Amino acid sequence: MTLTPSRKLIYPDSDGQPMADNTLQFRWIVLFKENLECLFRDNADVFVGGDLLWYPVEGHPEIRVAPDVMVVFNRPKGERGSYRQWEENGIAPQVVLEILSPGNRLAEMAKKLEFYEQYGVEEYYIYDPQLNELNGYQRAGNRLRVIEEINGWVSPRLGIRFELNPDELLVYYPNGEQFKTTVELAQELEQTQQELIQKEQVLEQTQQELIQKEQVLEQTQQELIQKEQVLEQTQEQLNQERQRANQEMERAEQERQRAERLAAYLRSQGINPDEIGG
Repeated sequence: MTLTPSRKLIYPDSDGQPMADNTLQFRWIVLFKENLECLFRDNADVFVGGDLLWYPVEGHPEIRVAPDVMVVFNRPKGERGSYRQWEENGIAPQVVLEILSPGNRLAEMAKKLEFYEQYGVEEYYIYDPQLNELNGYQRAGNRLRVIEEINGWVSPRLGIRFELNPDELLVYYPNGEQFKTTVELAQELEQTQQELIQKEQVLEQTQQELIQKEQVLEQTQQELIQKEQVLEQTQEQLNQERQRANQEMERAEQERQRAERLAAYLRSQGINPDEIGG
């Protein structure tokens, strides 16, 4: 009996469906994906995926879904063609976000809710940008329960806050900053770069001023050294003049003493020195 080799299972990286049905849906998908990437940029063990096929069960490539955005904690960043859970230490995405479009049917959303509930998602958010409606679900035991008060809700896993105003959804980082579009992020980066350039220019100018001040200080020190040298020379000259003056005074004193001795001798000889030369 000849055994037929088992067919190798294929897990496609694409389901053939577009990432978004329109520009509005695409903009919101990118908004969440890019800002969540920014939020966890310094955490090497948080993976953020966008429109990535998730296969939760090995051996069953037909069991799959492609969340618009998913966040997986305790998994490293990196490129993936799909998210195969058995190759990711069995860790399911903890947070999933879906952006609705007119093509999304209620039955499809109900099917996804059932899928996420069955395979371990902890938080599930659905936003309809055209109707400006946000719905959220949080795991309680084996079920995903509706979050009754979603306006002002803070995601336990992500720490982000959802605020619904009359026009659209606003999302805030844990530090209170608002989520930004790619254009806004680019503008912010450009502004930051300009500020860095200005700071570098100020720093360079400050360094030049310091160099100039150091040169002035060095010149002043040289002038002080020269003045000290002049002062030392002047003091040496004064000392020499003082020595010469002392020598002259000693010679004058010696002459006076000789004159007194001579006068005393002459008097002893009966000669009045005052009359000499008179």
